[in-house]
Amino acid sequence: MSETTKRRGFKKKRYTVPIIILILLIAFRLYLPTLVKNNINKVLADIPGYYGQVEDVDIALIRGAYVINGMYLSKGTAESQVPFLNFPKSDISIEWKSLFKGKIVSEIIMTSPEVIYVFEDQKEESGDADVDDWTKALTDIVPIDINHFEVHDGKVAFVQLSAEPNIDLQIDKLELTADNLRNVVEKERILPSPIRASGVSIGKGKVSLEGNMNLVKEIPDMDLSFSLENAEATALNDFTNYYAGIDFDKGTFGVYSEVAIADGHLIGYVKPLLTDTKLIGEGDGFLEILWEGFVGFFKFILKNQGTDTLATKVPFEGDLNNVEAGVWPTVLNIFKNAWIKAFTGEVDDDINFKDAFKEGEITREQKRELRKKEREEKREQRKKEREAKKG
Repeated sequence: MSETTKRRGFKKKRYTVPIIILILLIAFRLYLPTLVKNNINKVLADIPGYYGQVEDVDIALIRGAYVINGMYLSKGTAESQVPFLNFPKSDISIEWKSLFKGKIVSEIIMTSPEVIYVFEDQKEESGDADVDDWTKALTDIVPIDINHFEVHDGKVAFVQLSAEPNIDLQIDKLELTADNLRNVVEKERILPSPIRASGVSIGKGKVSLEGNMNLVKEIPDMDLSFSLENAEATALNDFTNYYAGIDFDKGTFGVYSEVAIADGHLIGYVKPLLTDTKLIGEGDGFLEILWEGFVGFFKFILKNQGTDTLATKVPFEGDLNNVEAGVWPTVLNIFKNAWIKAFTGEVDDDINFKDAFKEGEITREQKRELRKKEREEKREQRKKEREAKKG
């Protein structure tokens, strides 16, 4: 074989190998969305007691992201056709600002997600997924730590189809952010993950949730406050009619709550308020009017006449397998609101994370760290209040 022929052969090989590699890379890139989609569908299929599917997956290699479109998950024994989880669009990507700091973490942005709890579908069955099953599913879908999480235009609902009419209690237009979800040093006993959420409830009420959590535990530690304000009481009629045989003709309602959990020990309260409410409607029958009049009589006696509010504060404490509301404190708080002092329409701010600690569980160093964090939060809150007054 001549030297010229050998050179031509080498030239062909020199170009052929890169071309083959390029073709293989292009083929792999084209097949990658299908590969990821099949893997996610397998993960969903392996969750005990549930079934789900993903419609499509888009890959964006340049920004290190993939978008999951049309993902849903339903109970295997569900009687309805309503998905338990419905996530139309979930964008999962590398958080670049953390990458520049030498940390490889992800951020998730979900658009219009829905969590719909259908009472009849969620009956306990043998073989239902436990904490380990859900944790494994999450880590398989998102293999690196989640540092930033956002929800836009979300919805959470409780539905009871067996009621007549159907009960549908929901919060929509949900906006939520959570940060620093897994960068935790356990021994410090602090809550590293701030979470904030807002939304609109049934009856056009204003929903707000804020606080801090430590999610890297089977039972997460947390210190949260929740408020639902100025919702139309008539929006509760389907619920109250079914469970108590009463409905509202007018008025507003609110719910205020604080919850703290430390190592599975929970402490907190729920404070419901009814303002300027009227129970008897024009279209009610004789028996309904009689019952609502009976309830209304006690409502008149127990409400605070100056502010026209009926309210109570229900405290609870215990482990998460045995949470019991305090009955006598609840009754006393009803009379306290009626005759001594009206409850204000706000969170009381009297539950802190350390309140959930069992006796002897917290050290001086931990107390110092918690007090420092509380002082910083209060300074930040006062700063925001001053800025709001100036504005």
